[in-house]
Amino acid sequence: MEMLHLRYFVAVAEELNFSQAARKLHMAASPLSQRIKDLEHELGHRLFDRSTHHVTLTAAGAALLPIARDVLDQVNAIPWRLQEAVKPSRSTVFVGMPAGVHPALRERVKRLEEHCHDRFELKRWPGTTPDLVAAVHEGKLALSLVRMPVTDPALEIVPVQVERLGAVVPADRFTGRETVDIAELSDLSYIASASESIPAYSDDMDRKLSNAGIKKRLKVSGTEYSGISELVANGSSFSITMLDPASPMHLFLVDGATILPFADFRPQLETALVWRRDRAEDGDLAGLVAGVREIFAEPLST
Repeated sequence: MEMLHLRYFVAVAEELNFSQAARKLHMAASPLSQRIKDLEHELGHRLFDRSTHHVTLTAAGAALLPIARDVLDQVNAIPWRLQEAVKPSRSTVFVGMPAGVHPALRERVKRLEEHCHDRFELKRWPGTTPDLVAAVHEGKLALSLVRMPVTDPALEIVPVQVERLGAVVPADRFTGRETVDIAELSDLSYIASASESIPAYSDDMDRKLSNAGIKKRLKVSGTEYSGISELVANGSSFSITMLDPASPMHLFLVDGATILPFADFRPQLETALVWRRDRAEDGDLAGLVAGVREIFAEPLST
């Protein structure tokens, strides 16, 4: 018995007309009738009752029809079932992204997405550093970019970027200047622009500025980065942000405020990738972490 015999049988059983079934199969009625007779002979059962005007299924034919259809369905499914069996399985995982990620670092995240495409579908998830760290710890995120410092013994921390920071100052007060000394800002109030997003970093920066003689503070809540820039433009305060013009944080700069590098103070912001140690190496993220180690092998410096 061949698959063609079953295809011929099903075609005739569905049409109950040899001529119509033959046209459906793109063959002549006579050889089709002969193939059905061959099948009946091999099975030892008559499958159709034939008369001049009617063709009907016998009891054996009616019993064979669902069996033949099932066999043909399974044969027809072989190509796509094989495709499903051999294609790599992909897991959807989330990578945390804090605000203000530098374009060069975003490009590396994109490279990681492409590198791991066959096994992982990476989706980005925004948040503040404390929230992102907690989400990685709880297993909600596979990994995350975070602003340092971060201290969690359950997490592996890989530095990926160091960004030099500058002072956001009133433009009219420092017209024509290329740098600013920290002492020149002592009469201005410092606004910690990221105190809620990266509290550990903000506390560290606050201590450094206090040691450098900056005592005045202006605390604001519910204000976006552009709002802080507006306050600086008023002339009585300053803030600190990324110095590189390519940083997206420069988009928040408003007229009346400018960014200058410090001449005698070198603040910087460190960014790292973190993931849970127990999910790497032999865990479910082993392949993803291997890609991270390759793509982020050399930290960026801007």
